[in-house]
Amino acid sequence: MNSKIFVILVIISLISVIPTSYAQVSVADKAIQELVEVRIDSDGSVQVIHVIKSATEPRQVDLIPGTVSNILVTNEQGEEKQFGEIGNSSVLIMPSNEDSILQYQLEDVISEIESIWTWNFLYLESTNFILPQEVDLLFANERPVYLDEKKGITCHGCQMLLEYSINESRVYENVKWEDDEFLVEIRSQTGIDEFVFNQPSKSITFEITGENRFVTTVIPLELLWEPYTAFLDDEKIPAQQYINNGTHVWVNIKPDTSGQVSIIGTTVVPEFPIIAPLTIGFLIILVLPFMKKFNLH
Repeated sequence: MNSKIFVILVIISLISVIPTSYAQVSVADKAIQELVEVRIDSDGSVQVIHVIKSATEPRQVDLIPGTVSNILVTNEQGEEKQFGEIGNSSVLIMPSNEDSILQYQLEDVISEIESIWTWNFLYLESTNFILPQEVDLLFANERPVYLDEKKGITCHGCQMLLEYSINESRVYENVKWEDDEFLVEIRSQTGIDEFVFNQPSKSITFEITGENRFVTTVIPLELLWEPYTAFLDDEKIPAQQYINNGTHVWVNIKPDTSGQVSIIGTTVVPEFPIIAPLTIGFLIILVLPFMKKFNLH
């Protein structure tokens, strides 16, 4: 036991003289992390929590890159524990019979540019992200993720360009067709103008401003049926359909410049009601056995 304490003291003394330029040096085996959680506030401040599995030897934990401050290590009861700092990038967790909790603040990692918060994140451990309460839509490597009632996402092994907006513009357009009304929602950073639903061309069009801005259109399926094709002015642009809850589809685009957006569907009210595919499928199931029976005779 005394020899183990002596070894730990030697390690701590060595850590204290490691220069910053050798911040990536390893002085102990890598810790097993049971949880890595990143909590982001509305102002872009970040708190990080690591839950470290108990071990009988010192274990090293690499910190998430950024400007680290207010490092604290506790046990599960919140009692503070000793630890060692390895340069600016790692922490040495002392032996313990219970899990250790490492916490710190992280700065200079998220930047806000024209109302879009961006973090180019790299940490090769599964990481939970808790987003500000105001955020229900984010983009991970430019792929939209709708949070709905969830508080955040989990990124496995994690290399991700995280983008989100807090004060996102939401425009609701009420489309009337004969006796029916349909609500189309459009979400963007700058808003839209000149919304038009064109029944003969099976399209929704509107004007946008700004460059490389995410635009999400929530389309009622009874109004305009998938799949969809998107155009910026006369040029076809990529469009992602990433949510279909049975009544609405979320269509996401990222135009590289201002212009007129057109989203064109395959069928439109009242050509092909939403119940029609289900009805046709049901009729096929009913008729097929009789057709087989007729063929046998």
